[in-house]
Amino acid sequence: MRRITVAVLALALTVAVPMLGLTSDHEHTIAVPDSLKWVEPPVLPGARLAVVQGDPGKEGPFVYRLKMPAGYKVPPHFHKASENVTVLAGTFSVGMGKEFDSKKGQELPIGGFFSVPPQHPHYAWAGAQETVVQVHGVGPTDLTFVNPTDDPRKK
Repeated sequence: MRRITVAVLALALTVAVPMLGLTSDHEHTIAVPDSLKWVEPPVLPGARLAVVQGDPGKEGPFVYRLKMPAGYKVPPHFHKASENVTVLAGTFSVGMGKEFDSKKGQELPIGGFFSVPPQHPHYAWAGAQETVVQVHGVGPTDLTFVNPTDDPRKK
């Protein structure tokens, strides 16, 4: 009987301890458009970024929005984490590869989605009006330009 009690207690602790960690680290998040704090990211001058949840540069889930003026271009780049993008406003085009070629991209309308795995070079551009996309993933992530001369932080 003692062995059964110890086994049940050990099993309960094995399940309960990880669950305690999940509930204490994650609070619910509510975000409304007017509450977002938009900033110009140094890596994408001219665009605006608002973190909705988490921190893209740290371990764990993150969500941010990127607002781009009409015709805005993001040169070929890659990330160290998967990138998942949903178009919220405007049109957004994405192409795969190390060279920017608008003829090879795919245009995504509002509601369009794309996902790219880590280390896969891609490029993107906004359509004829202001475009907003929402990006989510599990960090840490970053943005590395294929061509270092495209990096505005190095100019």
